[in-house]
Amino acid sequence: MTPLVPEAITEFAEMVGPDRDDVLREMEAHAEEAEFPVVGPAVGGWLAWLARTVDARRVLEFGSGFGYSAYWFASVLGPDGEVILTEVDGDELALARDFFEEGEMSDRAVFEEGDAISIVTEYDGPFEVALIDNEKDRYVEAFDAVNEKIAPGGVVLADNVMRAEPVVSFDDLREVLAGGDPAEASEETRGIAAYIERVRADPDFETVLLPLGSGVAVSYRTE
Repeated sequence: MTPLVPEAITEFAEMVGPDRDDVLREMEAHAEEAEFPVVGPAVGGWLAWLARTVDARRVLEFGSGFGYSAYWFASVLGPDGEVILTEVDGDELALARDFFEEGEMSDRAVFEEGDAISIVTEYDGPFEVALIDNEKDRYVEAFDAVNEKIAPGGVVLADNVMRAEPVVSFDDLREVLAGGDPAEASEETRGIAAYIERVRADPDFETVLLPLGSGVAVSYRTE
């Protein structure tokens, strides 16, 4: 599958972006071996930069896998910062805990096993950052669960808003957003389209696209 973003651009973004420690490189090696999708260092550097820019103290993730993106967030949080990882797969969450312990950052992390949307109801805000990366047809549900808990000046990030192999097609997504109705568009593709329409219509948020990796929608809470 041809990447949406030219590989030379991705490689250059990695060269310009922050250095990774040994744990992040170990996580990337694991992702490649296990064929587990992660945002990669080009996007990871942006996640860390965005968290630093909004002076994040609390970060919430919807779907953390083995903790790759959460580790990027944790790397820029202060000693009193907190990133809440949620994951339905207990083995993946246990692996995330191992990586955080290896990187001596487990004191900044809370590991929650279960459905992210159910878990978020147990937490009060505010959060300065939320990352949505759970089931693609539930992105709107995730946004609605967290948006009022985002502090003014905070951001909601959504991964895979351009593509998620094999369930989200970029071409079908573009057609749906343009008002078309491709018969072959998956439920997940329609879910991403609905998410983009939802955040763009919300008067409390301004949304832009970070066109790296599989695409990240960045929604800034204005008030």
